[in-house]
Amino acid sequence: MNNWHAWAALAVFAAVYVLIVTEWVHRVAAALGGAALMLAIRATDDHAAFFSTDTGIDWNVIFLLLGMMTIVGVLRRTGVFEYLAIWSVKRARAKPFRVMAMLIVITASASALLDNVTTVLLVAPVTLLVCDRLALKAAPFLIAEVFASNIGGTATLVGDPPNIIIASRAGLAFNDFLIHLAPLAIVLTGVLLVICRVMFRRSFVFDEDRAAEVMALDEREAIHDPRLLAQGLAILALVVAGFVLHPVVHYAPSVVALLGAGLLVAVSKVEVKDALADVEWPTLAFFAGLFVMVGALIETGVIATVSEALADATGGKALAATMTLLGASAVLSAIVDNIPYVATMAPITADLVNTVGEPHGQVLWWALALGADLGGNATAIGASANVVVLGIAERNRQPISFWTFTRYGIPVTAATIAISALYLWLRYFTLV
Repeated sequence: MNNWHAWAALAVFAAVYVLIVTEWVHRVAAALGGAALMLAIRATDDHAAFFSTDTGIDWNVIFLLLGMMTIVGVLRRTGVFEYLAIWSVKRARAKPFRVMAMLIVITASASALLDNVTTVLLVAPVTLLVCDRLALKAAPFLIAEVFASNIGGTATLVGDPPNIIIASRAGLAFNDFLIHLAPLAIVLTGVLLVICRVMFRRSFVFDEDRAAEVMALDEREAIHDPRLLAQGLAILALVVAGFVLHPVVHYAPSVVALLGAGLLVAVSKVEVKDALADVEWPTLAFFAGLFVMVGALIETGVIATVSEALADATGGKALAATMTLLGASAVLSAIVDNIPYVATMAPITADLVNTVGEPHGQVLWWALALGADLGGNATAIGASANVVVLGIAERNRQPISFWTFTRYGIPVTAATIAISALYLWLRYFTLV
């Protein structure tokens, strides 16, 4: 960081972050304004911002969101979300915490097979309907689902985009993540249930009249277009299969999602404008601005400087490197999106792995994955799923502020990172 562009880029990013945190301006305006400033001061350029796979807009994320939002928009017209809302409430006997627990487990499980963004896109509409039926505030339920999606996403290679980057760089397979991280993800999901029971205890207000009304409903009556539902579910199943089989078919998730969306619009009778009506365009614009800003930090060497300092601080000692990587990744992933962070940190981690050597080399990759995935829970912009859910909540006139999310996110992140540190220490340094 010996050039003025680096300091200017850092100042712009810090200023935009303050605007997002304080909500003095809308987060989309702040992100797009920050991206424009990064281009204006030449901290990045048009090629790096729009065409580079390392420092530009991650079009895979943008088009994955666009494709899945389109599919969800079509499915919404079948009544399937109302069906699922009524079904889940009846199975939980309309008890608010039971409903939350069910949604947390479903979200965490689905995020292990799908990416966490796709999962929250599917679960959030159901949650909003459940809360409306039971006269509950939706914010605690949506926030809990975001936490569950990020925790569940750590379990597998396809669960969170940073895991895909790590697997590619480290030569890890699907089963490696399943063996090393899935057991911890299960434990952390259980811990999340306990934490949510305490944090949101005031939100679990049982309304007997509302509960009785829901229990009397027949969920099958909610389905008003069975033909479209069959088409939508069949194509969604193909999309999910495409996600899971990514290591075999080698189609990027964004391509799979766009193919599925295009096929569904083509075979159904839904008008194109109606299919695109539920796309969260402000959320996509926010991501674009955020990617440009973070890309400028990469271009000017800010993130590399921070990452290298972390590497130097460990001194080549395996345990120190593991804990430093875990903690630092959690903190940094709460500030910048974890995808560009992991992309920048992966080569440095590879060097650390070579320095540490066997038998502890591989644990550094698990530390990076856990820190990046779980650290995303700390703030409203720490992970893609967080931003998507906040956009959905705002669109449905139940906005969740940055600080509302963060005051719950920090204790959840602290608890899950502490348990992860204990897990890594016990499994790889004590029991070997």
